[in-house]
Amino acid sequence: MSRLLEVRDIVAGYGDNNILQGVSIDVEAGQIITLIGPNGAGKSTVLKTIMGLLKPRGGSIKLDGVELAGREVEDIVAAGVGYVPQVENIFPNLTVEEHFRLAHSKPPAEEFERVMSFFPQLKPSLKKFAAVLSGGERQMLAIGRALIMKPKLILLDEPSAALAPQVVTTVFDRICAVAKSGIGVLLVEQNVKAALPLSDHGYALQVGRNAIDAPGPDLLVDPRLNDVYLGKPPAKA
Repeated sequence: MSRLLEVRDIVAGYGDNNILQGVSIDVEAGQIITLIGPNGAGKSTVLKTIMGLLKPRGGSIKLDGVELAGREVEDIVAAGVGYVPQVENIFPNLTVEEHFRLAHSKPPAEEFERVMSFFPQLKPSLKKFAAVLSGGERQMLAIGRALIMKPKLILLDEPSAALAPQVVTTVFDRICAVAKSGIGVLLVEQNVKAALPLSDHGYALQVGRNAIDAPGPDLLVDPRLNDVYLGKPPAKA
């Protein structure tokens, strides 16, 4: 697999405060990489900085070797990055089909069918308003809308938020299908028991810094995670 995303020592924040203080992450094509950590650790800020919604104050963000740090959001989308925020990621008064046309005015038939292959649950609901979809269907719609742009990398912020346990399983199954197609997936997730067993690698952040990283299943059982969530510097392995 080729190295898709290389984030090196990024520093970013708001006003006079640096939320990220030198975070580094790697994502390869077809991998699922998960960011975990306590509230305020900087997980969502990492995604916003990669996406260009927040300008980095230091460090490097490369996609396929091309520097993205400091570029505008539309340039980053054109380079091959998709983003699904945690909240307000759909429009309740638009139909499912209109969501795809909003992202791409005339999506080629093969691209539309490709996205539908990831989320067949949506196909019977193309003419329905998003407001009547279930929570799981809304999340699939938000991800599908990002995929219609043919990204190389997709950033997902808390895809399991507010979903019932059985729905979480379905959503993560579909995320695995996306990764298996060769798209890199970088996600922020509080539900570590659902995400880490499916992740190729996981990074635990603490106060804007890398604390621990390991293959997903190994990170889930790493005893140092308790220190990360309790705010103590984790002991070295």
